[in-house]
Amino acid sequence: MAQSLNYLKESASQTAGPYVHIGCTPNFSGITGVYEEDLGSGPMASDKTRGERITIRGFVYDGTGTALKDAVIEIWQADTDGLYNSPSETRGTADPNFFGWARCPGDMASGEFVFETIKPGRVPFRDGRLMAPHVSFWIVARGINIGLNTRMYFSDEEAANAEDPILSRIEHRMRVPTLIGKREGDTVRFDIHLQGENETVFFDV
Repeated sequence: MAQSLNYLKESASQTAGPYVHIGCTPNFSGITGVYEEDLGSGPMASDKTRGERITIRGFVYDGTGTALKDAVIEIWQADTDGLYNSPSETRGTADPNFFGWARCPGDMASGEFVFETIKPGRVPFRDGRLMAPHVSFWIVARGINIGLNTRMYFSDEEAANAEDPILSRIEHRMRVPTLIGKREGDTVRFDIHLQGENETVFFDV
């Protein structure tokens, strides 16, 4: 006998809520003894890592302009030669002293996230054109059902940014600056806006 169409109903969707911190950063959440340290915490580069040391700092803002204090951010990037620390990297051997990936919860008092890394090299697009140096970001927080993906480019790479095949695809050119991290010495400031006038460009990947 055929079942009625409402026999099995879709469960309500859930946002990241507090669970992403418990699962991804238990030590940060006060749950010790599970892992010695949270996966992805700490500097991405050691003293032996080749490349220019930089610190990426920023906030994730909601539509009201309020910094979120419960966001978790992950970044991944190429090394200084534009090679990824990945088994799928076929162009050469990446710097073994560079991890290439990190995770950081926003500070629970201010919401600021901080990554200690190096400036990445240029990576080829699938058609062979070189992309400008960039860092990929993944963001989860309250109210976000599916993690958001975006990129951070560098304000001191104007020529490379101008010919980047991804940046050139953005139809509304006034939104390109939302993907540009501002260099301040060895610090790069990159704020992410989830909504509003300065909403960051997100990618469907």
